[in-house]
Amino acid sequence: MDVVEEHDIQDKPTKKKTKKPKKQPKPQHENGDDSMVEKTDPEHVDAPAEFSFPPTFSVSEIKNKQRRHLMFMKLKQEKRKQKMAMKKKKKKERDALGDKAPPKEVPKTIENQRVYDETTVNPEDEEVAFDEGTDEFSAYFNRLTNPKVLITTSDRPRGRTVRFCNQLATVIPDAHVYYRRGLALKRVIPQCVARGFTYLMVINEDRKRRGKDPTEHSPEVILNNFTTRLGHSMGRLFAALFPHDPQYIFKNEKRVGIQELGPRFTLKLRSLQKGTFDSKFGEYEWVLKRHENDVCRRRFNL
Repeated sequence: MDVVEEHDIQDKPTKKKTKKPKKQPKPQHENGDDSMVEKTDPEHVDAPAEFSFPPTFSVSEIKNKQRRHLMFMKLKQEKRKQKMAMKKKKKKERDALGDKAPPKEVPKTIENQRVYDETTVNPEDEEVAFDEGTDEFSAYFNRLTNPKVLITTSDRPRGRTVRFCNQLATVIPDAHVYYRRGLALKRVIPQCVARGFTYLMVINEDRKRRGKDPTEHSPEVILNNFTTRLGHSMGRLFAALFPHDPQYIFKNEKRVGIQELGPRFTLKLRSLQKGTFDSKFGEYEWVLKRHENDVCRRRFNL
């Protein structure tokens, strides 16, 4: 029987030989001198990438306030650049076309985007002229009466409100200030009618802010764009608040410049009653309905 010896063959770890990269020859200049400057083609140089936002980016998603403000300013600047580039492009195209250029686009304004109202008044309408001759302001426009205004306040007014009423009395000619002292309006109105007052103004306290000092001359009210039937009535109401004695002094007969002197404020019409004010049995000609009248922002009631 033959015996064969088996030798255990163990794998010895072998070292991997790493090849060293070959040295590349240095580029030489045209003059032959060795230098580290390489020639580059100006046409193939990568231009710096312009700043741009992804299409679904929203600045409001950024939580950091300072970073959100910075990104908003960058986005606004980018939009301004795009707008200016588009404007220059259109101008070049228009100059190239000359007389064949298309007409300029009409800018969007409040007037041309306004929703048409069926109650728009035509000044030359006979029915409108008849209504103006028979309404409660006809005596004023025919110079038969002069406006007489009574100014009062709400209950328990503060010192600022009282001073504002005194200043308002200097702005409106023939205006008188009356302190109610808890007297109801239903008792004030008959006394106003008996003493010949044509207007009753009730000043309420809201923001308690005063404006600038009034001017010495009588104010002149400019009533434009009151085109609807309701606006026509409100325009005549405001016109009858001041004396009907228009006096104009123009420096130039061809061109007129108007300067705003007094403070600016906004009046919002809540309701319009026929005759004197009556909270219970008054006949309302118009009432502000918030959910019906404020649906379209391009619709104006006046």
